[in-house]
Amino acid sequence: MSLEPRRPRAPREIDRLAWIDGEIRQGGAATLSVFDRGARDGEGLFETLTMVDGHPCRWRRHLERLVVSAAELGFPVPPSPRVLRQGLAELAEVTGLSSAVARITITRGIPSGGRGRRTRVGAWIELDPLEARLWRGTRSGGARLVMSRRSFEPGPLGRHKTTSRLAYSLAREEARAARADETLLVSPSGWVLEGAVSNLFLAKDGRVSTPPLSLGILPGITRADVLRLCAERGMDAGERLLSRADLEDADEIFVTSSVQGVVPVAELEGVPRPADGPLARSLRDAHAADLDDERLAAARRDDSNRGVNSPFRDADNS
Repeated sequence: MSLEPRRPRAPREIDRLAWIDGEIRQGGAATLSVFDRGARDGEGLFETLTMVDGHPCRWRRHLERLVVSAAELGFPVPPSPRVLRQGLAELAEVTGLSSAVARITITRGIPSGGRGRRTRVGAWIELDPLEARLWRGTRSGGARLVMSRRSFEPGPLGRHKTTSRLAYSLAREEARAARADETLLVSPSGWVLEGAVSNLFLAKDGRVSTPPLSLGILPGITRADVLRLCAERGMDAGERLLSRADLEDADEIFVTSSVQGVVPVAELEGVPRPADGPLARSLRDAHAADLDDERLAAARRDDSNRGVNSPFRDADNS
């Protein structure tokens, strides 16, 4: 019998609170209009980030990615980072969650009807307890991965975090059915692309490799962090096409995401793998230390500005 402690559960839907278009709403009141293009047609964008001890990690970079995607895809102008940050602070206060996973979503809103009125973007924020969102493999130090049985083509929207997630959700169901943490997506040509909610890395003979962004995959925030950390440490790291055979031959495999961090892979397709490799372990620890440094720097700024506006006042300067 497993002695692993149960992780906290997210609140029941009826009890959940959300910040929607400037208001805190609960349960059944946390709704969108059926005429909102995000609800009707999946025309939305989102960012998912962690909040640790009240600090939203990598806030500026997540918001930059959201704003750039909105501009490229022709969304109405989204709420400013300051408005969204204040909404996150209000939601954290009423939920009592200081360490959480935050999802910020914007939609293309309700069409104006062509009468010269400006379409207003929809926006909402959700919070879940951080521990409730961590994989079992994140907590144990080694993730279990499977390969998707469906071929996957990211297409022109793959590099944006859109709310049209059916293909990714189906891949995540494959992982759940296999009692795994994550599913790797594979192109029709046989190239391994990314995880359903993560980016992929492998190490072979001291070289760190990750699939190229030119394949249409998501430019992950933590993915960029890892490549930067490799460069700072003089590691040989870069993009290259990866096949299933490359994974099987790798010395180490690890995946990255803003929620899970850097997670070594302990099992691929039911085959055990060494999850304690030196490269993955050192990058995992360096990334965690990097986030701690960001949080402590923000706390020092908050101390110097105590009493001025919200606790997230300087988070976008991180």
